[in-house]
Amino acid sequence: MRAIDFSPLFRSTVGFDRVQRALDTATRLDNGATAYPPYNIEAHGDDAYRITMAVAGFSEDNLDVTVKENSLVISGKNEAEGGEAVKVLHRGIAGRGFERRFELADHIKVADASLINGLLHIDLVREVPEEKKTRKIAIEKRAETKALAA
Repeated sequence: MRAIDFSPLFRSTVGFDRVQRALDTATRLDNGATAYPPYNIEAHGDDAYRITMAVAGFSEDNLDVTVKENSLVISGKNEAEGGEAVKVLHRGIAGRGFERRFELADHIKVADASLINGLLHIDLVREVPEEKKTRKIAIEKRAETKALAA
């Protein structure tokens, strides 16, 4: 019997393990779209996450990070500077445009984005409202009461 590995399905989700939504996302993507640009998803404690994406050759002006509902979209457009035609003998650094989508769990907010040494860092924070947080209910000790007569 063959074992099925679902870990590739969870690469584009942050903060939750909903299999159905991950399967829907996987069926919408083609194989080439998942390879560029490479990225990491890191957990920094219980309520903080970071997406680090390798975007060598892109400046802050060429990158766009947007959030709509529970979807984070990171896109890059690499425009040739100065319009000069350069003869490239070997292309090892991809310069093509891209769009990467991440489904965010409820209460996950984008806190910050920074570009350092060709790595785009996007910090995410889980901000659960007080009414949704788990709370402990105290159990009072009372004297036994007689059952009500029917």
